[in-house]
Amino acid sequence: MTYKLWQKKLKLNYSNDVIDIVQFGSSVIDETIPKDIDIAVIFQKIPLKEQLNQAQAIKKQLQDKTDLPIHISSFDFYSFFTIGNFAKEDLLFYGKSILTGDHFAKKFNLHPQLQITYNLSKLKKKDKVRFNYLLNGKKGNYGLIKKHGGKLLNPGLIEIYPECEKIFTEHISEITSDFKLKKVFIQS
Repeated sequence: MTYKLWQKKLKLNYSNDVIDIVQFGSSVIDETIPKDIDIAVIFQKIPLKEQLNQAQAIKKQLQDKTDLPIHISSFDFYSFFTIGNFAKEDLLFYGKSILTGDHFAKKFNLHPQLQITYNLSKLKKKDKVRFNYLLNGKKGNYGLIKKHGGKLLNPGLIEIYPECEKIFTEHISEITSDFKLKKVFIQS
């Protein structure tokens, strides 16, 4: 069974109080093996007891779609942005809407991107060539950029989707350790 629930066209029953149902955490990162699936249900302003009841009903529906345990959280739209909500950054940057199949941040007209800056000046020529093949491909094979929808913005700067972070960092670190990650939101 799948754990990328946002890729499925799920028929869920939920009330009009639900703004979105968001999958986040390790289960949205490519090439990971999650132990559970983190789900957040974002509600309009309704009483906490009602949030918990509705979230549990959604959890039961989702549990039938996967063999991994589901960990569910509920927030109303206002409590989502409180200082005490330590999951908000992860939800905004990595969260995928189960209802739309897109990044949750797009509800706010924001597109999350991860920028990777790298420096190849200290590498040998053969390693620079290897790095180029890694990003752009070789002999008709796709490189990481084309395979995973990334963009080479400038020499030394790549922009990728957040869920591809592990793929890029693991492969790049095999050639060089001189790279940095920066999380950005692009307004549409």
